[in-house]
Amino acid sequence: MQFHGWATKNRGMLLPTRAQTAETKHKVAEAAQRLRGILAIDFVPPDYFAEYPKACLGGWGSAGMNVTPEGKVLPCHAAETIPHLQFETVAERPLAEIWYKSAAFHAYRGTDWLPDPCKSCERKEINFGGCRCQALALAGMQVQRIRYVPTLRGGRRLMRCWRRPRLRSKARSPIA
Repeated sequence: MQFHGWATKNRGMLLPTRAQTAETKHKVAEAAQRLRGILAIDFVPPDYFAEYPKACLGGWGSAGMNVTPEGKVLPCHAAETIPHLQFETVAERPLAEIWYKSAAFHAYRGTDWLPDPCKSCERKEINFGGCRCQALALAGMQVQRIRYVPTLRGGRRLMRCWRRPRLRSKARSPIA
């Protein structure tokens, strides 16, 4: 689950609870099993309750793409939220060339782009630095910079590749 624009400002009102997220994961897993071969379910649980950052669709520009109604080719559905990237259209260049040669698709593909200390992270080939769009939306940081935040989990010290925003506990108007 990702929040953009108005939803980012109001995520405290929109974000499901940890219990709701767990229940939904369970229901989606059951439905995916039941509908295997009939329907592919694309479920993205909120990063807010994750142990580690998730890879962007299995890694930025590595497993899929989106083509907008205008013909713009994106590595993921939210890629246009990253302001410094320019995306080509199928009218300008063949789809295969965009996939293999586009600067936008190469910007965060793989692990070569990762800054230190992320380059030495044992999970870099699993999460590829996490979702760039979500990092920008959650932390309001430049997407190239990843802030490491030390946390304790089960008595072990972990270095987190992202930080959770503070959510307001009191209900507020949904209009920011």
